[in-house]
Amino acid sequence: MRSFEAVTRIDASPEEVWALLIDVGGWRDWDSGVDRVEGTVALGEPITVYATMIRNRPFTATVTELRPREAMRWRGGLPAGLAVIERTYLLDAQDGGGTVLTVREDHSGPLAGLLGRSTPDLNPSFRQFCAGIKAKAEGRVSRPAT
Repeated sequence: MRSFEAVTRIDASPEEVWALLIDVGGWRDWDSGVDRVEGTVALGEPITVYATMIRNRPFTATVTELRPREAMRWRGGLPAGLAVIERTYLLDAQDGGGTVLTVREDHSGPLAGLLGRSTPDLNPSFRQFCAGIKAKAEGRVSRPAT
């Protein structure tokens, strides 16, 4: 199994962070590392992410979990579970205010190693996403580089 992860503490409520997280159409408006997202954040619905890091290979997945203000999970990969990509966004409300956001992606399955050879290190992209949503939620300007 191969995993990527980024974590940040955001000085905003889980409700505020959740609103930004599920507004995938707005991700391009702040420095998320994402050019665009097609689809709707709803259980069972497909979603396709076009990341600036890998413009020639979008990530297509199905929304498999939605727990408002707590978690969102997407699942993609190859048919029959030969390679499974599971991306999770976790929000953890902090005592005294604020939210810890964790973005994690796990690759598993018999062909995950082959998939992994063509997948770059996603940690920098996830760190960029976390920094961007933090800046947006905290009211600081964070626009994509042009």
